[in-house]
Amino acid sequence: MSIRRIDVGPRMSQIVIHGNTVYLAGQVGEPGGNVASQTRDILKTIDELLAKAGTDKTKIVQTIIWLADMGTFAEMNSEWDKWVPQGHTPARATGEAKLAGPEYLVEIIVTAAI
Repeated sequence: MSIRRIDVGPRMSQIVIHGNTVYLAGQVGEPGGNVASQTRDILKTIDELLAKAGTDKTKIVQTIIWLADMGTFAEMNSEWDKWVPQGHTPARATGEAKLAGPEYLVEIIVTAAI
């Protein structure tokens, strides 16, 4: 099986496709907002990247969500719940981590099928 990379940068690719599986790099939102606004930004970007890969959010099989503070779990979930299609909820893990910079409050990593 071949590997295809989309939006390749010097350190990483935003999208890697191997066979029928799409791997997205961890996505962060616009700095300066709160957890809800950053989550909305991220989910919009995920929709765009999945479209570039030839798939959509109904085919997400796994999501890993990192929060800078688990105290914002409910705030992130309120945006997630509006976005994720019922009946197509992926396997998901959520944890707390020190992200790339203090301005980032949420990071979401997605694996999807084509």
